[in-house]
Amino acid sequence: MAKPLLQQDHSAAWVIQTWAAFVISISGMSLGILNLPVDNWVKGFMGMGLSFTVGSTLSVAKTTRDIHESKKLTSRVNEARVERILSEHNTL
Repeated sequence: MAKPLLQQDHSAAWVIQTWAAFVISISGMSLGILNLPVDNWVKGFMGMGLSFTVGSTLSVAKTTRDIHESKKLTSRVNEARVERILSEHNTL
C-alpha cells in the first residue's frame, strides 16, 4: 500500500523571518558599501561582489534542494518496485 506523500510546509512566521533577514542583510551591506570612504570604483567592485555572492548562494541552495528532492523521488520509486514485487510474491 502506498504511503501518502509527506509535505512539510513552512509557517508564515518562518517565511517572514527569512525574507526580513534577507532584506535587512542586503540593505545593511549596501548602505555600508555606499558609506565607505573609498573611491567609487572600489564601491562598485564591492557591490558587484555582493551581487555575485547573493546569486551564487541562491544557486547553491536551489541545487542542493533539487538533489535532495531527486533522491527522495528515486527512493520512493524503488520502494514502489519492492512493494509490487512483494505483493506479486504474496499472491503466488
